[in-house]
Amino acid sequence: MGEQQHVKFPQEVIDEYASLGVDLPALFSAGHLGNRMGVQIVEASAERVVGTMPVEGNTQPYGLLHGGASAVLAETLGSIGSMLHGGVSRIAVGVDLNCTHHRGVRSGLVTGVATPVHRGRSTATYEIVITDEQDKRVCSARLTCMLREIGEKDAGNVPAAGRLDGAGTDADA
Repeated sequence: MGEQQHVKFPQEVIDEYASLGVDLPALFSAGHLGNRMGVQIVEASAERVVGTMPVEGNTQPYGLLHGGASAVLAETLGSIGSMLHGGVSRIAVGVDLNCTHHRGVRSGLVTGVATPVHRGRSTATYEIVITDEQDKRVCSARLTCMLREIGEKDAGNVPAAGRLDGAGTDADA
C-alpha cells in the first residue's frame, strides 16, 4: 500500500533528475504519512499531478472520509507539482493549505488532480480537486508552497536532489 508504481513523468524531467542520480519515484512519493494512508501517485508533472487514496482506513468516527485525509492527499499532490516546478535545486515547503469539503464518502477510492494556479520563482500555488468513484467532487483545495534553494541544513532530509556531488540517502524519502 502506498508504493510508487508506474508513475508517469515527462521524459525531460526523468532525464534531468537521472543525470544527478536521483530516483524520481522515491523523491516524488507520498512520503511516510501518505504511504500509511495508501496514497498512490499515478501521474506527475509540473502541469498535472494525479493520485488516489482509499477511503477505508482514512475515515472519521462517523464512517466518512476524514477531512484531514483529504488534506493529506491535496498537500501531497500540490507539493509534488511544486517540487517538479521548482526543479532539482529547490525544495517546496507548504505555507498555506485551504480545503473545502463538499460531500461525504464512505467507501471506495478518491482521486485528486492538482493543476497550477501560479508558478513563480519563489512560490507555486496548485488547485487540487478530489472526486469520488462517481466523479463527484468531494473536496476543493488550494496549496501554496514556498520554493527555496536547497541548503546545507537540508542535507539529511533531501534524497540527493539538488546536490551535484551525488551524496545523499533515500532513507528519509
